Amino acid sequence: MREAKTGYIEVAFNGSLANIPLDAQFSLPAKGVTAIFGPPGCGKTTLARCIAGVQHVPTGFCAVDGEIWQDETTFRPPHLRPVAYVFRPPIPLSHWSVRRTLLYKASTSTPTLIDFDGVVELLALSPLLERSPSHLSAAERQRLALGGALLGQPRLLLLDDPLVVLDRVAKCEILPFLDRMREKLPLPMIYITQDYADIERFADHLVMMKDGVVTTAGPLNVVQSDPALAGRGEAAVCLDTLVGGYDGRYGLIMLHLNGARLLIPGVPLRPGAQLRLRIAAGDVSIACEPPRASSILNVFPARIKAFLPFDEAEVTLVLALETGRSGVPLLARITRRSFDALRLSNGAEVFAEIARAVPFEAADRCLQRLPRSA
Repeated sequence: MREAKTGYIEVAFNGSLANIPLDAQFSLPAKGVTAIFGPPGCGKTTLARCIAGVQHVPTGFCAVDGEIWQDETTFRPPHLRPVAYVFRPPIPLSHWSVRRTLLYKASTSTPTLIDFDGVVELLALSPLLERSPSHLSAAERQRLALGGALLGQPRLLLLDDPLVVLDRVAKCEILPFLDRMREKLPLPMIYITQDYADIERFADHLVMMKDGVVTTAGPLNVVQSDPALAGRGEAAVCLDTLVGGYDGRYGLIMLHLNGARLLIPGVPLRPGAQLRLRIAAGDVSIACEPPRASSILNVFPARIKAFLPFDEAEVTLVLALETGRSGVPLLARITRRSFDALRLSNGAEVFAEIARAVPFEAADRCLQRLPRSA
């Protein structure tokens, strides 16, 4: 009999539902955001429903943080699983106020994760408390749905494409709150989406699906360097750094990444704050010797782990930075001519020159610019 591991979300479903095959297996840390990504109809929602217990694969296994929800002899129905399932903004049917709706949710559970006041502050619901849910915007209704889910004190939050029906403005309003939940709450979240930009912004781990099968799973930047994503035209790697200081003379943020230091233009940020960078493959070049004089500020020793043909003129290199704790993944896209001229190959030691690293804006700064509700 399989044993559950403390600190992990463990999933193994192999079978079929309504003649749709499902072969989904992964074991990832029960913290932060695990995104499930794949084309429409690939089985993402089916997998979510199996985790929630809404659908039953008889031979499946599901455990969260050492607690078994399903195995050969056990199947917990949905109401006995400490999971909250949130999807697209609901159409409110109740005439209760936002306050009463939240208080009703709060009255059914003893606060272990977050209380009523904490939810109101976290999701900026104070201006909405006396309003009817039927008079809220789609983004405000989604914040209410998230608040109600959190007041159920779940041990796992399932977000099934919750932003799919929102327009761009409403989506930009919600994303900072998801960022804030990730930062403030010790609650693992599974986020199902078809929007890869959302994943780059705040996912910690990534599960890739195709035709009902989990093809790869792991830390976000590791999966991004997998051929399935590294071969994309917009291939990039997202790296989480810590703010170390600020060079006011030149307007540069000093960042730390596993013992390495990066410099990027920007405004001062709080030392110790986390900042995620998106480094596109097209913004990384390769040298075989350390540059003696260059305008590029961020140059690191690296090793070529693999190379993938991109088109007739270019090649994508999968790199591992060899600085600090080695192995941080990076991608570079260079011409075939440069690849041949430099005589590059797997295992070659090179220098990665990062011309541009784009930061994702901190959630709290985004929220400061949101319009206040009337």
